[in-house]
Amino acid sequence: MILAVVLIPAAAGLAAFAIRGDGLRRWLTVAVGLAHAGVTARLWMRPTAPALGGWIALDRPGLLFLSITSLLFLAASIYGVGYLIREGRGERRDIKEGFLFTNAPEQVFAGCLMLFLATMSLVTVSHHFGLLWVAVEATTLASAPLIYFHRHHRSLEATWKYLLIGSVGIAVALLGNFCLNVAASRAGGPALLDGLVRGAASMDPAWLKAAFLCFLVGYGTKMGLAPMHSWLPDAHTESPSLVSSLLSGALLNCAFLGILRSVQVCDAAGLGNFARELLVGFGLLSMGVAGVFILRQADYKRMLAYSSVEHMGILALGVGIGGAATFGAMLHAVNHSVTKAMLFFVSGNILAAYRTRVCADVRGVVRTLPASGVLWLVGFLAITGSPPFGTFLSEFTILKAALDAGRGWVAAAYLALLALVFVGMAAPFLNMAQGSSEGRRREGWLVVAPPIAFAALALLLGLWLPARFVDALRGAAREVEGLRGSPVVAAPRPQAMDRDHFVEFEEDEAIGRGHGASPVVHRHRLGMPDLDHLAAAEPELHRLERRPVEERAELIEVHEDMIPQWWEIGQ
Repeated sequence: MILAVVLIPAAAGLAAFAIRGDGLRRWLTVAVGLAHAGVTARLWMRPTAPALGGWIALDRPGLLFLSITSLLFLAASIYGVGYLIREGRGERRDIKEGFLFTNAPEQVFAGCLMLFLATMSLVTVSHHFGLLWVAVEATTLASAPLIYFHRHHRSLEATWKYLLIGSVGIAVALLGNFCLNVAASRAGGPALLDGLVRGAASMDPAWLKAAFLCFLVGYGTKMGLAPMHSWLPDAHTESPSLVSSLLSGALLNCAFLGILRSVQVCDAAGLGNFARELLVGFGLLSMGVAGVFILRQADYKRMLAYSSVEHMGILALGVGIGGAATFGAMLHAVNHSVTKAMLFFVSGNILAAYRTRVCADVRGVVRTLPASGVLWLVGFLAITGSPPFGTFLSEFTILKAALDAGRGWVAAAYLALLALVFVGMAAPFLNMAQGSSEGRRREGWLVVAPPIAFAALALLLGLWLPARFVDALRGAAREVEGLRGSPVVAAPRPQAMDRDHFVEFEEDEAIGRGHGASPVVHRHRLGMPDLDHLAAAEPELHRLERRPVEERAELIEVHEDMIPQWWEIGQ
């Protein structure tokens, strides 16, 4: 079952090159989207065992990002039918310079689109670092022809920039794999995630730090973190709108998952603080760079591209802060993907109607394209984190976690950069929506239904989070934090010998569970003087996992010789 999420789109993508009828290829893409979504839903209900000796496996973070990818592809495939009908065949006049050009053959577009889904799915199920690297590189090769769908010099330049900068980044990530293998040489065995986490204590810290730096720069290039983001604005701007939605909402998440895998290993090896402080720095830098370029941006698709850089910075910042902010980052990954895909779909409708990407040349969208105009305003409020949309909830969660962690300067910088982006996007969006109109134009349901559905979902995620969805997000965040299973008793990670340690466990209250509330989380402070003392305490802490909830606090009190200070700091 787990291999089906890769094999189904891969087989269909290859078949699309041989199919001659445009209509059949278009609806084949929709069928693949439905089949992929069905298999993904099945994996939620009935998880499957790892395949290929553990190289292919699906944990909670992988399942979360696979689900995002599947949902976005299904919506993009439906939108794509209307988009390709609207594009038609033959020569077209360029909207910017006026020359004539032709689009790529539809069989190339449809085939590469489904292969793109297959490679992104492979990223989410790869538990071997080498296979993960191959899958990320494969996403580049599958998506490059999609960026060059409009065959003119600007899209060619964007494609070459994407390939060149992406290849440099992936080469740095390959170097990270080499460093990781050297760091793990004492443990031996393949570079499987679970094995590396279990044997992380024996890794060489210097080589592991070098590996993480390479992964952060390499996969960070693909993720669009500043200052490695320079390929992203051109690629998102010149791509067809449905491709831009997948690049921003799905591909960037795949690169982010590669970074999360390396964070998991660093946490287990005691280098979590090293990794997370770097993520905080890159997160704030990405938000700052995006904010500067969004100010007075004349191209609305390019503005959306820089917005993606900002939101990737928010994801990195959330994981860097850790704790509840990691949960916020998982939630924000969902919110951003849904909202940004909606905005790129709408931008494609505006571009088709007005034949320009210049913000100043677009006026009266609400009157000309009523559905797209309203969605454009809704998307602006959602992408800038305004209540009551889901992005507000996830961004607020990260902010609160930063304040709770005593990182006031990070919280202040975070708020200031969010405000900068809001100010930069407000005037162009509002001016485009308002103003006079030359008359109302018809909008096909195929290009309106997907963004309407995503707008409703973005609003729903801000008003109500289903209990099972919260559990899935919490599970993904817990695994990124190095905590597995429920209830959880995690030995304190040795990366913070210069700080107090924490051990967490969950008390699942029947009433809280029944109403979908979050479990009560108790944290107990551990004052561990050195690693030997920590090693002595660890077996006792793990024994708590097998005891009833009411006995755990008593057991911790009994072992006060190993835990000199403890108190409940919140629930």
